[in-house]
Amino acid sequence: MEMNTSLIDRFADAFGTAQQWLFEQLLQPAMFALGLGNLLEDAYDATGWLLVGLIQIAIMATVLRGLERWRPVEPLTDRAAVRVDILYTLVHRLGLFRVALFLTLTPLWDDAIGWLRLQGLATFHLDALWPGVTDVAWVSFLMYLLVFDFVEYLLHRAQHRFGWWWQLHAVHHSQRQMTLWSDNRNHLLDDVIHDSVLVIVGLLVGIAPGQFVAIVAITQLLESLSHTNVRMAFGRFGDRLLVSPRFHRLHHRIGVGHESDGPGTLGGHNFAVLFPVWDLLFRTARFDGRDEPTGIRDQLPEHGGRDYGRGFWSQQWLGLKRLASRG
Repeated sequence: MEMNTSLIDRFADAFGTAQQWLFEQLLQPAMFALGLGNLLEDAYDATGWLLVGLIQIAIMATVLRGLERWRPVEPLTDRAAVRVDILYTLVHRLGLFRVALFLTLTPLWDDAIGWLRLQGLATFHLDALWPGVTDVAWVSFLMYLLVFDFVEYLLHRAQHRFGWWWQLHAVHHSQRQMTLWSDNRNHLLDDVIHDSVLVIVGLLVGIAPGQFVAIVAITQLLESLSHTNVRMAFGRFGDRLLVSPRFHRLHHRIGVGHESDGPGTLGGHNFAVLFPVWDLLFRTARFDGRDEPTGIRDQLPEHGGRDYGRGFWSQQWLGLKRLASRG
């Protein structure tokens, strides 16, 4: 246990050193040059997200891309669609979207939580429920990871349950050429709602900023793995412990992944982000995954051939039009 804690501490120290160097060499001079010295604290936080994103992209471009070359489910026939997904990945993983969120909505949530504290809402730390756990870093981390993964499951169910939300989430499911880059292919408004909920939950359960960054980073990287274009499952028991590419591909399968009772209905299967236990508990799991085409039924010519957009901005615009048409 001491060895595990020491390893975590060494990694944290190495990450902090790299973040400080990157901040001092790159962002701090730029902030002063632009007259934005009052935002140095936010810029330092942004440097952390930037560093996490660079590490993630390096792993994705080497390890995960290697898996796709090893045993691809299908050949890449629409590289233009994949390039758009890469753009989504860069916007999110390099911290651009998250910084925008921090500078706009996060201060509002901080103020709201601060007001609730003044009204008598006690400061709460989830790991305090287990006496002594704060001294065992990996146990504390696992507790928060499970909580956030359950919240992710509930959010994912909601994205498939409510018609207005599905109009936005459909951007993610409309990718017919799913690859390791597809995880961040989302409507920006969908991401605003999703990330705002996670920030609020983080503030309510009292997670430390460093732990929050680590949980987001690990979750994102494993989500990239689950979207990878590779014939891979973790076996009868492994697929029930961790979401595999095959388990998640069923979630993206035409019809099955986003419908429960036939064409035109909302629902689906395999909503878990990391741990399939939530799908097992709520009876939304399916393990009869076959490597079949992905997408949305009404994209098919025989079902109307609906256009979900080819480029970044067209996908965003059409998502808003679908949302407006619901009203």
